[in-house]
Amino acid sequence: MTQDYAAGQREAAAPPKAPGRDRYLDLLRSLALVRVVLYHLFGWAWLTVLFPSMGVMFALAGSLMARSLNRPALSVIRGRLRRLLPPLWAFGAVVLPLLFAGGWKLSEDPDHSGTWGLLELVNYVIPIGAPPYPWETGFPKDLLESTWADQAVGPLWYLRAYLWFVLLSPLLLWAFRRVPWATLLAPLALAAVVGTGLVTVPGELGNAVTDFAVYGSCWVLGFAHHEGMLAKVPRYLAVSGSVLVMAFGLWWASGHQGPDGWDLNDIPLAQAAWSFGFVVILLQYSPSWRELPGRLARWDKLVTLSNNRAVTIYLWHNLLIMATVPIIDQAYNLPFLQSDRAVAALDATDMLWMFVLVWPLIGVAIVAFGWIEDLAARRRPRLWPNGAKKRRTKRPTPATPTHGA
Repeated sequence: MTQDYAAGQREAAAPPKAPGRDRYLDLLRSLALVRVVLYHLFGWAWLTVLFPSMGVMFALAGSLMARSLNRPALSVIRGRLRRLLPPLWAFGAVVLPLLFAGGWKLSEDPDHSGTWGLLELVNYVIPIGAPPYPWETGFPKDLLESTWADQAVGPLWYLRAYLWFVLLSPLLLWAFRRVPWATLLAPLALAAVVGTGLVTVPGELGNAVTDFAVYGSCWVLGFAHHEGMLAKVPRYLAVSGSVLVMAFGLWWASGHQGPDGWDLNDIPLAQAAWSFGFVVILLQYSPSWRELPGRLARWDKLVTLSNNRAVTIYLWHNLLIMATVPIIDQAYNLPFLQSDRAVAALDATDMLWMFVLVWPLIGVAIVAFGWIEDLAARRRPRLWPNGAKKRRTKRPTPATPTHGA
């Protein structure tokens, strides 16, 4: 596509939207976060097919990044880093001491020893790579299983991928505005190269390249949504093409399943194709709500809260899922749960109780650490930013004093 044609597309794009948050996009982000928590709790592989959360989250972030890049790129990148890093620092300030208290010694870790291992700790400050952690380590009073570090720190790959997408966004947006289709489809082509094993990149660099290949097109779809490109594609064409791409993804997954079967996280090419098609359909039907309509309005406060605390929820949710286990263990000491039948019932419903307990624990994390997101964004700290307006009590009008009072 030529530069003139791309410029014509931008000029003919839909009229600029009224200022304010797009509640449809906010709702998608909230659903993505809930799905992430459910996946890490239950491990159901089919959730990756039902709702590809990471592709959705990268697309939404790409759309917001494109909107922000109307300002100077350096200031936008600096602002994104300022919002991302302080919550990560708080997480590292808690997790790293626990790792060292559990017996992790960098000097004796074969995967992270020496000078390079010390340098890798920088990723807890700026996640340009994957933060190091031991596969097994202790925890105070053995409250958590020995693999807790892998479960708590492992999901931080998302922050690394997000950081690199932010850094590359000025270049990607520049390329998109000149050759939109090539820029949009290039990560999918790269996913085909690495996902089929045609080219293998080892180590953490390979993981970073794979993440870019799998989710790069979703990020650029966010550009397309903001720039009005998706609105120019006939809906029947966008949906039918997306269905074909998604069908290919499922077909590929059927013959390349990993240890967890249909879990698309283990099948990069299938994840890339399914996420791309899924996001196209979601954004093609984007209604741009200024308020949640109908029955969805009852969820307005939770949607607002989860969007205001998305980084906090993502950082802490996996550790909090594990924290439910020692809480449930205390239930076995209750006097009315000493019979064999009661113990068996508790054993059979432990996952249900984990599901029930994790949400209040996430609420505690929001209160304890969420205000850091406000400081990072240079806002007044708030403990529970769900959009609820505080009721102001009207002061009574003072009585007119009488003589001799």
